[in-house]
Amino acid sequence: MPILLVAAIVLLIISDQAVKYWAVHYLKEKESIRFIHFGDFKILDLTYLENDGAMFGSMSGQRWFLIGFTSLVIAAGLVIMFITMKRSKLLTAIILLFLSGGIGNLIDRIRQGYVVDMFEVKLFNFAIFNVADIYVTVAVALLMIYVIFVEPKESRRKKQEASAAVKEAEGNE
Repeated sequence: MPILLVAAIVLLIISDQAVKYWAVHYLKEKESIRFIHFGDFKILDLTYLENDGAMFGSMSGQRWFLIGFTSLVIAAGLVIMFITMKRSKLLTAIILLFLSGGIGNLIDRIRQGYVVDMFEVKLFNFAIFNVADIYVTVAVALLMIYVIFVEPKESRRKKQEASAAVKEAEGNE
């Protein structure tokens, strides 16, 4: 199982880096191209952006802090993923997505000093983001669902199983 997890992370990172490579070598010279429009109704454009900060351009110019912090979060995420992988496949997938996004953006920060973003939501005024950001956003959304809906059921089930085991053990005495 650990080999499959590492392979999945590598595959997701390669996907992220491939889209960023395309953005640097094709989109950068065009700056922006129409992508998903319905007549005058704009939903999504592809716009090249070099983001030297974190979310929404916050912490701009804090490259080494962002590299250090992201590295610590990734290290902790790897440890947590391998500890929890037998506990929950969903939780493992969530951590896998989170790690893939973090590593994808970390590669950019180390190699270039900035993260390449390219998806610009035109439907409403929103940030320009990349594939790695999508991984992290989906992971956070799934984690909220897991914590609110799945974890409480798992805890109740484990308590019931433990209670049943104690009653059975008392009945066998």
